[in-house]
Amino acid sequence: MSEVRERSEIDEEYTWSLGSIYADEEMWEEDFDEVGELIEQVTHFEGRLDEEGSVLLEALKAREQLLRTIQNVASYARMRWDEDTRRERYQALTARSKTLAADASSAVSYFEPEIQALDATTLEGWIEEVDGLGTYEHHLEDIHRLRDHTRSAEVEALLADLSDVLGAPSDIYQMFHNADLSFPSVDNSAGEPIEITVSNFTSLLRDADRDFRERVYTAYYETWADYRNTVATAYRHVIEGERQLAEARNFESALEKSLAGPNVPIEVYDRLVETVNDNLDAIHRHVELKRSILGVDELEMWDLYAPIGGEDDPTIAYEEATEHVTDALGLLGEDYRSRVAAGIESRWIDVYESRGKRGGAYSGGTYDTQPFILMNYQDDINSMYTLAHELGHSLHSEYTSEAQPYVYSGYTIFIAEVASTVNEVLLTHHLLETVDDEVFKRHVLDQALERYRSVLYRQTMFAEFERQAHELAAAGEAITADRLDTIFHDLKSSYYAPANVDDHIAREWMRIPHFYRPFYVFQYSTGISAAVAIAADIIDRGEPAAQQYREFLELGSSRYPIELLEAAGVDMTTSEPIESAIDVYRRRLDEFEQTAGLA
Repeated sequence: MSEVRERSEIDEEYTWSLGSIYADEEMWEEDFDEVGELIEQVTHFEGRLDEEGSVLLEALKAREQLLRTIQNVASYARMRWDEDTRRERYQALTARSKTLAADASSAVSYFEPEIQALDATTLEGWIEEVDGLGTYEHHLEDIHRLRDHTRSAEVEALLADLSDVLGAPSDIYQMFHNADLSFPSVDNSAGEPIEITVSNFTSLLRDADRDFRERVYTAYYETWADYRNTVATAYRHVIEGERQLAEARNFESALEKSLAGPNVPIEVYDRLVETVNDNLDAIHRHVELKRSILGVDELEMWDLYAPIGGEDDPTIAYEEATEHVTDALGLLGEDYRSRVAAGIESRWIDVYESRGKRGGAYSGGTYDTQPFILMNYQDDINSMYTLAHELGHSLHSEYTSEAQPYVYSGYTIFIAEVASTVNEVLLTHHLLETVDDEVFKRHVLDQALERYRSVLYRQTMFAEFERQAHELAAAGEAITADRLDTIFHDLKSSYYAPANVDDHIAREWMRIPHFYRPFYVFQYSTGISAAVAIAADIIDRGEPAAQQYREFLELGSSRYPIELLEAAGVDMTTSEPIESAIDVYRRRLDEFEQTAGLA
């Protein structure tokens, strides 16, 4: 029987080194207490930011110290909890840190309205006169940009106090999804019971046994069906909360509110959806190719993840994956490659699935820590690509943190998915160029095709679903499980027209955690579009392009996202990057057909 291990059964070398943040919980408690003191210090500046430039600078520095400390506290608690979401000790630490973070957010909530109330000429004069204030010029400009959407200090404090409550639907969903939700075991072709989990579901759908895939698919979605009203209620509150916040901040829609923060034009979102819909023939061709290779009369939803490389999906041990990824990223320069190798060796990565561990993968850490990566590695090509993806985020964070002051050390999600996807594109290029095994190459091409299907197309489909769901709330219509099922089923039918879109797949929206971070997923699609252009330039021009890319990684949030991508050589205000990525998708389809002897 295939069973998920307990964390204690996994060798330490395959776990992340959170002790590098806090050696013990006593040190965590000390920082937790310090946050309370820092909150008091920050509150002393309330109502004083208009006194003089030196006071403003002192206040900005005090706020930074507070935010840096609370980020360390919250990050450590959450990652400890993610190791095993069943552990009440770390549930409690996470809850305490979230409450403290809400207190900190409330304490600094006066900054934006007070800065926005400053006369622009006065502020410009202070920036020129006060040594050190110039560092914050772009940051202060960004705050002024949103002055029409910032409320009074009193209202901002109230909204900050409500942040923990407004985040409750997401917290409830995450707890249900990671800790409480369980699925049955299904017998494989050898008669062995295999436990379905959140993490291994798509891996099981890659099994060569079609009947097994159908049993997994059916059991999985029938389990979700038992909770459809509960999940719909949680998601309804997310949507309604976003609608009310948008209204409170004088935005016309939740979408406008979400994109205003990073200053991304709504036209970018609309152009993505329009361009992808104009090119659905590419994914339809992929679906038909998969049907033909699998030799079935009609492609079913449980066939979508099935590999079409011709033989069993290759087993890629973690050590082999790290070697391939490290070598592939050598195209980004020796400095980048050596950082990747050092990160793997120094336990950035929590590698394997274990009972109670949070599903999926992410890159975490703070300005003051090393990067950390959570994975649920499954010994397959998909996991290797996930490793490359998350390392892209981690290296982006490391380059930015070293090059930028704290105020610009972050980066928007719109930019983040570029760094992660560049790594994926370079990994594909490396494997196709260096691996001689034709079967392995077909699997690599299959993986690349799946990335375009699942990232560029599937995430755009999710973006359409989100927009339609949020539009229901804006129109005052009821958001029910049935309504959400219908929206999702209709979109799935359009995107996957050559396949049989059954009723089970209508519930797929229930299993997407990213919907609890509204209007997040479209950035995977824009990210892959920009990344394909950047990677092609690196492959073509070599080190000069790699250096330009590394310099882009160092910029952090010191410019607006569209400007940052312009510095990397990509114009996301046009449809060109999206169309170019789709052209590459079509070329990969051509290559697959050639290697499979179909062309």
